[in-house]
Amino acid sequence: MAGVLNLLNQPYPAIDSSWQTQTRHSVVIGAFVGVFLLVFQPFGLDDWQTNDKTLKILGFGLVSFGLTLLNFTVWPRLFPVFFAETNWTVGRSIGFVNTHILIIAVGNYLYLALLVGFDVRAPNLLTMILATFLVGLFPTAGAITANYVVRLRQYSQQASQLRQSAITDLLSVTSPADAPDSSPNLIPLISASLLTLIADNEKDTLTVAPVELLCIESSDNYCTVFFLKADKTVKTLLRSSLSRLESQVAVAGRLVRCHRSYIVNLDRVARVTGNAQGYKLHLTDDQTVVPVARKYNETVVAALKSR
Repeated sequence: MAGVLNLLNQPYPAIDSSWQTQTRHSVVIGAFVGVFLLVFQPFGLDDWQTNDKTLKILGFGLVSFGLTLLNFTVWPRLFPVFFAETNWTVGRSIGFVNTHILIIAVGNYLYLALLVGFDVRAPNLLTMILATFLVGLFPTAGAITANYVVRLRQYSQQASQLRQSAITDLLSVTSPADAPDSSPNLIPLISASLLTLIADNEKDTLTVAPVELLCIESSDNYCTVFFLKADKTVKTLLRSSLSRLESQVAVAGRLVRCHRSYIVNLDRVARVTGNAQGYKLHLTDDQTVVPVARKYNETVVAALKSR
C-alpha cells in the first residue's frame, strides 16, 4: 500500500490547457466516440429505430468533443493552484481523467434521454456511471503509470548524461580570475554590461548585470526576476508579460526561454535532474529550480552541451 501511495504522489506532466492544444485533443476524442458508436453500434444502438439515426449517433461524438474541451480548458483556469505543474501528480492525473470519462458518460446519457424521452432519474443512470468508472479506471491507471515510468526513465537517464558531461564543463574555470566575484565557480560567458528590464508602464525598471541574473518567472500579468545581490538571491516583481522581457534579455545571449513561464540564465545552471515532468535546472544559488517544457528540450539541451 505504501508503494502505491508513493507512486500516486509522484510528479506527472501537468495538463496543457491551451485552447489550441485541447481543441485538437477534443476533436480526436469526439471523432473517436462518434465513429466508434456509428461503426459498432454497441449498447443496443443497432436495434434503435429512429429518423436521422446516423446524425443522432454522431451527436454523441459532438457531446464528447464539447465536454472534453470544457473539462481540459476551463477547470485548469478556474483552479490554477490545483492544476499547477508543481502540484500535479500521477494520482491527480488518474483521478482527473476518470472523472472526465464519467462526465462524458453522464453527458451522453442525458443526450440520449433527450432523444428518446426517458426519465433521467431512472436507476440505470447510477448503473451506467458505476460501470463506466470501473471500465475506465484500470486502463487509465495502467496507461498513466506506464507513461510515468517511460518518461521518468527517459529524463533521468538523459539528465544524468548532461550532468556528467556538459554541466561539468560549464562550471569549470581555468583560474580563479576567470570567475565573477559573486560566484567563484561560474564562467562569465555572457556580456558583463548592465541589462535594464522595463515594465509595461515604461516607468518601472530593474537594472542588473546579466551574469547575476538567475531566471525570470511569469505569473498572470507579472514577472518575478530572480538575481544575485551580495551572494544572496533577491526577487523583484515587474508588471510585464514574459514575452516582453524575453525580447529585452535577448541581447544577453544565454538568457533563454525554457518554459511558458520561465526564462533561465544557462550560465547559472549548476546541475540538471529529470523526472516524469521533464528536465529540472538547478541554479547556482542552490535554491532555485527551473522546469524545462517539452517543446524547449532540444534547444536547452543543445545549448548546455555546446559549452
